[in-house]
Amino acid sequence: MARSFTEREKENIKRSLQEACKQSWTQYGYKKTSVDDLCKQVGISKGAFYLFFESKEALFCEVLCSVQEQICNVASEVIEKHKDKYGVAEALKLIYRKYDNNNFLYNSNSTDYTIFINKLSEEQVKKIKKFNYMSQQLFFNQPYLKFKVDSDLAISIIYSLIMNIKNKDVLPHNHMETFDFMVDHLIDSMYE
Repeated sequence: MARSFTEREKENIKRSLQEACKQSWTQYGYKKTSVDDLCKQVGISKGAFYLFFESKEALFCEVLCSVQEQICNVASEVIEKHKDKYGVAEALKLIYRKYDNNNFLYNSNSTDYTIFINKLSEEQVKKIKKFNYMSQQLFFNQPYLKFKVDSDLAISIIYSLIMNIKNKDVLPHNHMETFDFMVDHLIDSMYE
């Protein structure tokens, strides 16, 4: 008979599974991360895994959404603290650094990510899209900020800046400094 877990153990195991998933996804990708390996890392049986998540995809979806939510919350705090375009610049720098630590956030064109997305339920895909929308709203719904350019252009510029992380290994100069320079020089052109 399987042993039951206390509420505290359940919370710790779930958090440990999420952290192990995040690390493995960053290092090996979705396809090469197995439930068996995650369970070994956390010290639970594969059967116990399904007490916490209905599937591997459910865990990955929760990790992705959780990381996106954390990034949005921290970036939102920065923007709220510095209620001007320079707060936006600082938030963008923070987001870029978080993406640098979590490559699964920007490898959405990879085969590995496509395999992951194709295995998700419609509900899970909607949840991911909700968090993507939430992150875009960080730069729209601020009453004290006004774009100098068309809002679609501004969002495209922001997205392009962040997605430049895909080129970090081929840049002849430090990619963090490059990103910071671009943000610092573009922010005045984008916001009043």
